[in-house]
Amino acid sequence: MKPVLSADSAPVPTPCPASDWIAAEAVTSAATSGQADPGEEKHRTESALDNPRLSPIGLDLPSPNRGPRDGFSQQTAKAGGADSSVRDAAIDPWLRARNGALKAAGMRLRLERRGGWLGLRGPLPCRHGSGGVKVQRLSLGLPASAAGLLEAEARLLQLHQQLRHGDFAWHPWESPATAASPPAASPAKLTPAGTPTPVGSPDPAALSTPTPGPSPTPPTPAPTLLAQLEAFELAFFADPRRRRQPAGSRTTWRAAYRPYLRRLLQLAGGGGVLSQALLLQVLESYELASRSRQQCGIALAALASHRSISLPGDWRERSGGYGQHAARFRQLPLDGAILELVERIPNPRWRLAYGLMATYGLRNHEVFFSDLSALAPGGDRVLRVLPTSKTGEHQVWPFQPDWVERFELERLGREAGALPAVATDLRRTTLQQVGRRVAEQFRRYDLPITPYDLRHAWAVRTIHIGLPDTVAARMMGHSVAIHTRTYHHWITRRDQQQAVDAALARMRGA
Repeated sequence: MKPVLSADSAPVPTPCPASDWIAAEAVTSAATSGQADPGEEKHRTESALDNPRLSPIGLDLPSPNRGPRDGFSQQTAKAGGADSSVRDAAIDPWLRARNGALKAAGMRLRLERRGGWLGLRGPLPCRHGSGGVKVQRLSLGLPASAAGLLEAEARLLQLHQQLRHGDFAWHPWESPATAASPPAASPAKLTPAGTPTPVGSPDPAALSTPTPGPSPTPPTPAPTLLAQLEAFELAFFADPRRRRQPAGSRTTWRAAYRPYLRRLLQLAGGGGVLSQALLLQVLESYELASRSRQQCGIALAALASHRSISLPGDWRERSGGYGQHAARFRQLPLDGAILELVERIPNPRWRLAYGLMATYGLRNHEVFFSDLSALAPGGDRVLRVLPTSKTGEHQVWPFQPDWVERFELERLGREAGALPAVATDLRRTTLQQVGRRVAEQFRRYDLPITPYDLRHAWAVRTIHIGLPDTVAARMMGHSVAIHTRTYHHWITRRDQQQAVDAALARMRGA
């Protein structure tokens, strides 16, 4: 299908349903069953747990209750005495950000400002019922302000839903007298008394002699729960930090946010009102001290911040998380077992993938998103994980170094196609799907460990040999806080052992 061209000849992207994540299906936590680093997304949004009013989304979306020192309000306050066009133009950066998020989500509707008014533009059914679709403008009658932008976005999502479900009609959106373009401001006029009439105000003479006209336009209903969740999804992907890592952001959304929003929609019966009570109900539906409950708390805290919903002061404690008391330390494979288990893998390509994860502690998908040229003869054997991976570019050293020869990893530096043939085009797949393929192979070969057991074993190995935690965390592509929290048990044991060894050495020397 050829792209539809708008009035300014810009191609409108082919539609891709923005709410596929909300499709009716069984709620599952499989997306978070060991395929993501524990607490990684928690670290990104833990500020929202400390202060539920602080947005972890990153986009400074204007809000009606923000003061004059906040973003958009600050700009408009500074322009308070200036021409109205200056004040209206202050909203343009936010319009560009929102439209960029809409485009990224595959939606064909756009927000636009015409003078001092906000409206919508996109492919809509012809007004006269000809059955065709063409790019048209839809006036909303909303001012170009912070509050107007929020309302305009909500209406855009409503319109999107109506178009998807085939129940769009022009009448609820405009009266017969409404023009295709938003109302334009008319020049100031003088009343008979010589008092200027404000721009856009009706003629006082017309008020004295009312004339029959069309009935008023029915009010647009409040945004549905689904529309609010879709708006949250758009804000998530509009975060400039996430837009720098689109593949990783899609994986994070699908694994760490979407399952919990599905649960929310399911418990709300597909409707209802987004409230603190509903958020608490969703959180309490997960087992205490489970990883799912922890991640649910993070996702719902971000949603609450986006919708300006206050959370209980003990939200962080309620979220719980999988603390050391409940996690029951993993029975990680010893080095000898890791070397033996590779013999169960008959496919030489998957043996190499297994060896890479064991030797370098890579995430499932990082096996296929790393520069392996350093494994060639004469190379320094330091891998570079590519920027397209979940947490961006970082370098990794082998532990144990002799495992490079043991697993014959030098082949990866010489042969381009030595790894399994896995689709890695992120325009057609995601990092999560690539990682899932690795986990499926482990189950296929009936291995008694998961891919992440190899990663955790690598981390514990660096702890035992005394590699500084800051260096190990950097190699693993996460923060020191996450590293110490995840491997607290082994780090504490190491530190205590070092203290005991030092004390015994002093005692012997006395």
